[in-house]
Order: sequence, then C-alpha cells, then structure tokens
Amino acid sequence: MFFTGCIITFFTDFARLNYHFTGRGECLPWIERFFPFASRAGGLYNASDMVKRIIHKRARRRHLSHIGLFGLVILGSCVLCRADKIVLKEGQTLTGEIILEKETQLYVDIGVTVLTIPKDKILRYEYAEATETKDADVSDANTPAAGAGSPQSPASGPDRMYKTADLKKTTIEKCVDAVSEAVVKISSPGGSGSGFFLNEDGYLITNYHVIERETKIEVTVFQKAKTGFERKTFKNIKIEAINPFVDLALLKVEDLGDTKAKSVYLGDIGGIKAGEDVFAIGNPLGLERTVTNGVISATNRAFSGLIYIQTNADINPGNSGGPLFNLAGEVIGVTNMGYIFSGGLGFAIPVNYVKHFIENRDAFIYDKDNPNSGYRYLQPDRRRNKGKPDFLKST
Repeated sequence: MFFTGCIITFFTDFARLNYHFTGRGECLPWIERFFPFASRAGGLYNASDMVKRIIHKRARRRHLSHIGLFGLVILGSCVLCRADKIVLKEGQTLTGEIILEKETQLYVDIGVTVLTIPKDKILRYEYAEATETKDADVSDANTPAAGAGSPQSPASGPDRMYKTADLKKTTIEKCVDAVSEAVVKISSPGGSGSGFFLNEDGYLITNYHVIERETKIEVTVFQKAKTGFERKTFKNIKIEAINPFVDLALLKVEDLGDTKAKSVYLGDIGGIKAGEDVFAIGNPLGLERTVTNGVISATNRAFSGLIYIQTNADINPGNSGGPLFNLAGEVIGVTNMGYIFSGGLGFAIPVNYVKHFIENRDAFIYDKDNPNSGYRYLQPDRRRNKGKPDFLKST
C-alpha cells in the first residue's frame, strides 16, 4: 500500500503539472492502465477518480486565486490612478500614499512597505486629491541646480498666478544662474526700468512709475544661448492692473508665441531678518542684467504710510521694478527707489504687498478709457527748416 500510495502521488503530481500546462488530465488513462485492481468494490479508491478529484480541487483553488489576483490588480490600478506621485531628481517616479510630510522627508506607503524619502532627493511631488504640483527647488523652473528645499505652497491658476516654495539657501552664483532669465527690461518713450515674470503665461510685475501714463511699452527678454544671452523684444504689452499708491503694475506680454518665459518664486517677508544677504537684478542706467548684492539693513522702514525693505545693495535708475532676491532665489521685494548720491541706501516694496496686489487685481484693473489712468501726449518734432513755408511765400 505504501508503494501504491507513492506511485499515485507521483502520477498525481505529474497530472497536476500536465493539467497546469495543457488544461487536461491526459495522464489519467495511464494511471487506470497501471492500476486496474483499484476499485471501490475492493475497498480501495479508484486511482483515476482520486487523481481527478485532486486535480479539480487544486484547479478550483488556482481559479479562485487567479480571480482574487485579478481583483487585486484592478483594485491596485484604481488606487494607482488616485495615488500621490513623487518624482526624484535622478528621474525615477514613485506612486503611493504620502502618509506623513515632515520638514526634511516624506513617508510614502507604496503598499508592501513604507518608504522614507529625503526631500533633497525629490524634484517634485503632488497629491492625488490636490491639483497643485509642488516643486522642490528654484532650479526646477530654471534648469540649473541651485539648491534644494522643502516645498511649502506652490500654486498657479486663475486665482493665484504666482508660485511660492520654501527653498534652501545657496550661493549668489547659483541663484543668479537660475533666475536671471526671469528678469526683463521694460522700455517706454519716457524711460526704462525692470520687471520679472510671475509665470509662463507672460504675466510680469514692475513699478507703476515705470509705465506711468505710458501706452507704448516694450519688454525685452534675455534668454540663455550658446554664446551668452539672446535678446528678444516684445511690443504687444497689455496693462492688466495698476496701483499707484503702492507703486506696482501688472503687465502681460501677449505676443510671446513659442517663447517660454522663465518665472520666479515669491518669498515671504515674515522670514527675513536684518543682516541677511540679498541681491538685486535689473537694468540700471540701461546696463542690462546688472547684479548687485548687499544685506538687509532694515525690514520695516516707513515712508508715506507704507513699509519698505531697506538694503545696502545698489539701487539706481533702471533698477525700478526689478526683483530683490534672498539666497534661496525667492523674490522678497520689488526695488523701487534709491539715493543716487548716497550709496548703500536702497529700498524695495515687500513681496507681501505684491501678493495682495495680485490676488486683488480685479480692484485695480486698468481701464484706458478712465481719465484717471492718464495718458502721455508726446510733443511733435520741432521744425528743422525755420524759413517761411512755400505756400506763404507767394502771399
């Protein structure tokens, strides 16, 4: 009996494999041929019936397991469709549930385990239920690596056209390399100034006094090329909103075409301190892409009922409307005035005023037909020939 059991086990395993690969129990006739003595009348189980029962029982189990596996795949696919997404700086993409977010790392449940991912390894990440994409450093929008940090609240859209992030501080060289393309030159018949792009749609910020009473405005963009910087001038500029009391203006370049505008992150004045290193980029006296650096001399200098950031970074005519950056590459102010004959006295509008102006831009909408908007009438050229006109000579 022991020997018979071993033989039946052998053929059972063989039949199981044969059933697995062919779907049929083709070896059953062989078992009946070798064990014709096995019958229910003799008190023994029929070998063929026993093997069939074993095979079909295991087939049912396997069928149920396949159904369960298929259900898990479908469920997993549904979960993955709504999963949080993490993109690493090396190019890998992870999907899972972000169960905890700390200052320096993320905890991600990928189903079989929980991963701890340092934020300095993350390029960006986004939540499934939120449409906001969170960027990890200032260089993400401007290609060169300028440092890494932990995203705070990047946002873009019809209500908030700017982006913010809690970025890690780095060197001035890396910051300038990352953000310089976002700074533009603004020209008009009355003079020139600076500005900076808020997003890729062509919206930019400058000072009101740079475009005051002007309607013919040009914006010059400086884009990196193999041999340096390439200048592109755009003339279809729309004035979206103005606030003369805070000296801010929101413009839009409407003829960008295929040109991709580089943009900046807006910071928060709540985190700045006196003595902190800052730098400005602008076009003082027409000298394009000039970088000046210094420190914050005071965070709350009052003029005419408004608060300004005081800095010893050189601010000259032409810098007006340009950005004042911290060492994380975030805009913390808009430069708007300085004392030419007293070096080291420059002032910038705090970035929180800029955010308030953008978020309430409907209240400051520009209307060219409103007489309060003003208009600059240009004087015609003087007569070069001061003699009597021909039609008067005959009289």
